[in-house]
Amino acid sequence: MKPPRPVNSDVIPVLELTDDTNMTTTLKETLAQLEALGNEKVRAQNSKNGAGDNQFGVRHGDIRKLATKIKTNHALAIALWETGNIDARLLAILLINPKNLSGDELDRMVRSVGFVQVADWLNSYVVKKYPDKETLRQRWMADDDPWTARAGWSLTSERIGKNPEGLDLPALLDRIESEMGDAAPEAQWTMNFCLAGIGIHFPKYRKRAIAIGETLGIYRDYPVSKGCTSPFAPIWIKEMVSRQG
Repeated sequence: MKPPRPVNSDVIPVLELTDDTNMTTTLKETLAQLEALGNEKVRAQNSKNGAGDNQFGVRHGDIRKLATKIKTNHALAIALWETGNIDARLLAILLINPKNLSGDELDRMVRSVGFVQVADWLNSYVVKKYPDKETLRQRWMADDDPWTARAGWSLTSERIGKNPEGLDLPALLDRIESEMGDAAPEAQWTMNFCLAGIGIHFPKYRKRAIAIGETLGIYRDYPVSKGCTSPFAPIWIKEMVSRQG
């Protein structure tokens, strides 16, 4: 059977979200709309990037439009998340109210993401808006799970750029130097953000950050589109510093 033909997301009917008694129906309706928006090329690209079969392949722009129509709905978001479907989880992230989550609930969500795009949306739109994210950051920085480690280093990268007071930057560089080379790919990506961030924002540690990046060589040959900056830390640091004037 051929996948359903994508529909015009501008004419998606707005769901009437009422009480919990209608949650099953609302969930089914929402999943049906996501399935109708599925795209074969997006599914193939997701699979290439490590996604499993539980996906419809919805373009991110269409997920955002649907989220705008539905608006924040925490109960529906949790129901969508529990399906494990990639597109449902991306939609859930845009509908969820971070303040309604407990630390343990958010921890379980982070551990269960299973796909980089879901992890990055969750970190950007939920984790970074969570009121007690610093407690989670400290917990996750000592965790061996690759997804929680990714989230922990992501929050640390945010602090490096926005609120570095209290961070032991030399100790972070020590960890990156000793751990990043053998780290899981999920964690390497945000560890690299920390390495680059330290080099960009702190001239005192710039030479060391560049040297660590050169020695590790991670992302040295990463393919980069025209006009974009390489994630290879030495190149990234030098490029951003040059823009500082």
